[in-house]
Amino acid sequence: MCPVLHTHDGFTEAVIDEDGGLKRFYEVANLLTEGLKVRFSSKLDDFDSLIWDFKYKGQPLILHYNIYTGICLYPKQAKKAIERDNKAVEEVAGYLESRLLINTARKFIS
Repeated sequence: MCPVLHTHDGFTEAVIDEDGGLKRFYEVANLLTEGLKVRFSSKLDDFDSLIWDFKYKGQPLILHYNIYTGICLYPKQAKKAIERDNKAVEEVAGYLESRLLINTARKFIS
């Protein structure tokens, strides 16, 4: 699935996988860690939701998983997001799109 970008009240949200489960969330987190060298600074794990904070190019972002809404990415200060926050979301979503497509193609070839 390709990320879909939405704009809400001045901030950009990237829906990475609206049907994604925990396995897909951890795949996305590993891609960020290995490919973009991000470090998750805070991890809130609840029974139906995971909210992991990280910085990309100095911009604070959140990788979020919820059993009802899937996997998404958005600025940590969503309501106070600045243009650099939104651009960071777009860049990370673009990276994830390219990597997730490659991983999906490999699964079909194997």
